[in-house]
Amino acid sequence: MSMRVLVTDGMDASAVEKLRNDGYEVVEQFYEPDALGAALRDFDAVIIRSATKIKEPQIDAAKDSRLKLIIRAGVGVDNIAVKYAEAAGITVKNTPRASSNAVAELAIALLFSCARSISIAGHTMREQKWEKKTYSKGFEVMGKTAGVIGYGRIGQLVGAKCQALGMNVLSYVNRNKPEGCECETMKFVTPDEVYAKSDILILCAPGGSKPLVDAESLTKMKDGVVIINVSRGSNLDEAALLEALNSGKVKAAGLDVWMDEKNPNWELAAHPAVSCLPHIGAGTKEAQKRIGAELVDIIESF
Repeated sequence: MSMRVLVTDGMDASAVEKLRNDGYEVVEQFYEPDALGAALRDFDAVIIRSATKIKEPQIDAAKDSRLKLIIRAGVGVDNIAVKYAEAAGITVKNTPRASSNAVAELAIALLFSCARSISIAGHTMREQKWEKKTYSKGFEVMGKTAGVIGYGRIGQLVGAKCQALGMNVLSYVNRNKPEGCECETMKFVTPDEVYAKSDILILCAPGGSKPLVDAESLTKMKDGVVIINVSRGSNLDEAALLEALNSGKVKAAGLDVWMDEKNPNWELAAHPAVSCLPHIGAGTKEAQKRIGAELVDIIESF
């Protein structure tokens, strides 16, 4: 019997073709949460992205079946009940390296959009408005300090790109400080120093139980700080950010991720100082090919 693989949220076509040519049965189909668990019983492996969630109810429904492998095509696995799955004998894997550069580049793109009001200025041009005076009050990133919260694969790439642009980088780590990063333009400091000294705060950390940026942490930041989030929507209190944008405490924000991606905060998205995207951090042709190749390796080595 050939190994059956379910792909719920799409996958690079060349990777699907490679698996099929190697004898795997690949089914590309999205299931609603209530139907997913039962469907998983008929597959040996499932490949998901951010749209599909495999939590306790789905795992309970799939327990003691063919399912032995869940793969997250991306970095974060917060949409999977990892420990619960592993306790049920189901292995969980992800592709942490493949999309890192794409996400890091997007963080820099959002930074430039905030610095020069590219998003809103472009929008007014499409409305046939010539707002040159309004949007000629930007800032240059060279010489600024970027606080990068989360200094893993993505954070380190963001930090290196910021340094290449002439910025100084600050970060902090709770444990396992990465080696070889610190230099004249990159320092590990305390969390409060990151908040207090950063002109731009870039969130690259995994999602946690509470936001990294909330009303309390915003009070510790410089007036006119810029906030970029390419990590998880749960890392940022959207109501607190909106209030800070309206008060001028935060000059601008660049957001690729949202607390509720089925129903984003449209008021925040519509704010003229916000550059916003529908969670496309890994959305490059190159990253998707790398993710596809990594997925094939995981399946074939399992």
